[in-house]
Amino acid sequence: MTTTDALTFDIWAPAASRLTLLLDGERHEMTATNGGWWTAPEGVSGTDYGYLVDGNETPLPDPRSRRQPESVHGLSRTFTSEFEWTDSAWTGRQLAGAVIYELHLGTFTPEGTLDSAIDKLDHLVSIGVDFVELLPVNGFNGDHNWGYDGVLWYTVDETYGGPAAYERFVDAAHARGLGVIQDVVYNHLGPSGNYLPRFGPYLHAEGSNTWGSSVNLDEPAVRSYVIDNALMWLRDFHVDGLRLDAVHALVDNSPKHLLQELSERTDSLSAFLGRPLTLIAESDLNDPKLITPREGGSGGYGLQAQWSDDFHHALHVALTGETSGYYADFAHLDSLAKVVTRGFFHDGTYSSFRGRTHGVPIDTGTMPTWRLVTFTQDHDQIGNRATGDRLTATLDVDQLAIAAVLTLLGPFTPMLFMGEEWGATTPWQFFTSHPEPELGLATARGRIAEFEKMGWDADSVPDPQDQATFTRSKLDWSELDEPAHARLFALYGDLIALRRSIPGLTDPSFASVTCAFDEAARWFRIDRPGVSVAINFSATERDVPAPAGAVILATSGTPVRVGSLVPLAAHSAAVLRA
Repeated sequence: MTTTDALTFDIWAPAASRLTLLLDGERHEMTATNGGWWTAPEGVSGTDYGYLVDGNETPLPDPRSRRQPESVHGLSRTFTSEFEWTDSAWTGRQLAGAVIYELHLGTFTPEGTLDSAIDKLDHLVSIGVDFVELLPVNGFNGDHNWGYDGVLWYTVDETYGGPAAYERFVDAAHARGLGVIQDVVYNHLGPSGNYLPRFGPYLHAEGSNTWGSSVNLDEPAVRSYVIDNALMWLRDFHVDGLRLDAVHALVDNSPKHLLQELSERTDSLSAFLGRPLTLIAESDLNDPKLITPREGGSGGYGLQAQWSDDFHHALHVALTGETSGYYADFAHLDSLAKVVTRGFFHDGTYSSFRGRTHGVPIDTGTMPTWRLVTFTQDHDQIGNRATGDRLTATLDVDQLAIAAVLTLLGPFTPMLFMGEEWGATTPWQFFTSHPEPELGLATARGRIAEFEKMGWDADSVPDPQDQATFTRSKLDWSELDEPAHARLFALYGDLIALRRSIPGLTDPSFASVTCAFDEAARWFRIDRPGVSVAINFSATERDVPAPAGAVILATSGTPVRVGSLVPLAAHSAAVLRA
C-alpha cells in the first residue's frame, strides 16, 4: 500500500497465525508485532503483491490496496503518485449557498470513465453547479456496478481509470471552480471479493444490516481503517467533501461515536490544509444531532450536513400524487409546508410506513437551513424503483420545471441528479455484473421477489445482470439538442443564477422562510426575504395570492398581476421580487 511518505507492506491481520508476502513472485515471511500487525522484512520492494494467509496458496489483496489492475480477487499493485497537481491556488468551497450535482461515472458518459467525465465538467459550470458528487468509485467485482458493492475501499476501480485518472479528474474540477464530493460506504461490504474477515475481525460476527454484516467499529484498528480511508480522499486526492452512505447502519457503542471522531479529524485536517472540508451524512434517523456543532457540550457530532428524504417525499407526492409505501404520510401540501419551514416532516410524529413515531425536531432557532441537502431525484429514489424510472416517465416538462424551481429556490442545499437538468428520459436502473453465476442469479431473483411483494409484475423488473440494463441507464447527451430539453436546461441555469443574485434565496435562517398553500386549489407559495416563489400544482389555471412585487421569472408565459393575485397557468411557477 502507499502512505503519504513511504511504501510499506505492513498489515493488520490478527486472525492469521502465519503470513507470507508474495511480492513480484517472490515470498517473504512476515513477522507478527504488537496489536495484530505484521511487518515485512526490511528493504523489500516491488510492484504486484498479495498475502498468503496460514499457508493458503491463493494470495489475497491488500485491504488498503490503492490499485487492483485485474480484479478485486487479484494481486494488489503499489501506487506512488507522480501527478503534478495544478490546484495550489484552490481554496475550496463552503457548502452554504452551493449547488451539488450527483453522478455515476459508469453511466454519466458513453465511455464511463473519469477522463471522459472531465470533458463534461464545463457543462456543469455553464449552469452554475458548485460541487460534483461522485457515487462510490472504490473496487468492486465485475465490469460495472452501482458502486455500493465495493470491497476495497482504498482503490479507485480500474474500469473508471484507476487512481491516476481520479487525480486528473479532481484537478480538472478544481481548475473550473468545482469542488468534488466523494460518496463513501462504511456500513457494509459487497458480496464478492470481501476478504477482510480472513485477516481479522473487520465485521461483527452476528450483527448485520440490510446489506450484510455490520462493520466492527468496536475494534480500534477497524475504526482507524475507516477514518484513514476518509482522510485519504481528502488529503491525498484533494477531495473537498465526503457523502457518508447510510450512517444509520453504523453500529457504534463506543463513548465517542465514529461520526464525531471523523468530524474532529476532518476539521483538524481542514485547519491544516487551509480549505473547507465537508462531511454530509445520508441518514434515515431524522436526528439533528448529526449536524449539531460539537461546541458547548451540545452532544452533536459536528457534521456539516445531512440529506433530507422528507423534502423529496413531500415534493414527489405533490408532483405525482403517488401515495404508496413511505409516501403515504405526505399526501397533503401541509407536509411540504412543514418540511420547508421546519426541515423534517417526521420530527417525533407517527410514521405509518415504519409503524412508530420517528425523528427528532430541529432547533430552527439555531440550525441553518443549508445543513439539509434536498433533491427531487437522486440515485436511490430513481434506481430503487422497480423500473428505474425518472420523473420524466410520468411528468411533462412543465411539471419538471416546477420540480426545478422548488429544489433550487427552496431554503436548503439543492442537489441535482445527472441528466435531471435537461429532463433526461433514460432510466437509471439497478445494475450489477457479478461474474459468479450463482450470485448473479440470486441478485436477479431477489430483485424480482422484492418488487413482487409490492404488486409489481415480475416481467417489468429489469434483470440487473443483463448488460442492456446497464447500457440503457447511460445518459443520452443528444437530448440536449431537442427544444423541450434545451428549454429545461436553460431554466436550471436561470434558477441557479437567481440564487446568486437574490440574497434572500440563500438566507440560512429558518425564521426567514414562510409558506402558504391551498390544498383544494393545489397552489403553494414560499416567501423569503425580498422574494416569493408561487407554484401551481393544478392541471388548470389558478389565481395565486402573492405579496406585491414584479414577476422576474416564470416557467410558462409571463403572468400579469391582477391586484394581489398572480394568475398561474396549469403546472407552472413564478418568482416575484418584492
